[in-house]
Amino acid sequence: MPKEIIRQVHNLLLKNKKTVAVAESCTGGELSSLLTRLPDASKYFLLGAITYSNQSKTLILNISRKIITQYGAVSEKTALLMAKNIRRRIRADFGISITGIAGPGGASQTKPKGTVYIGLAGKNIVTCRKFIFSGSRQVIRKKACREALRLLCAHLSP
Repeated sequence: MPKEIIRQVHNLLLKNKKTVAVAESCTGGELSSLLTRLPDASKYFLLGAITYSNQSKTLILNISRKIITQYGAVSEKTALLMAKNIRRRIRADFGISITGIAGPGGASQTKPKGTVYIGLAGKNIVTCRKFIFSGSRQVIRKKACREALRLLCAHLSP
């Protein structure tokens, strides 16, 4: 993971006095770890929830079972709700979510290994980006975290 993007996000969050909460699935806490890597992260990092199971998405993030059944845990709809609900629940300026299939199992014809949705919710933004990453499980997780940081950085920059 390039240290520059971590430092850039860190500096922008501090400079803009913004806070962030994270709901992660396939990355298993890796994004939260990156966001808390530098000193003073406690000034902006409010919570990292690893909502790996469908049950945790329902109980912690208040995503209905109907949504998960209809669209899937790995979907734009779920990623958007993860980001919006973690932001609202923790009262953060930004909510970020990552849900995907890092492999080697769990893939399907419509959702191949490497399919990842990254959601971002803020006061004036609710967006989701879909990626299909290649590589090993660990490579996919790292790429997902890098893109989540890039997405946040783009919305923090003037």
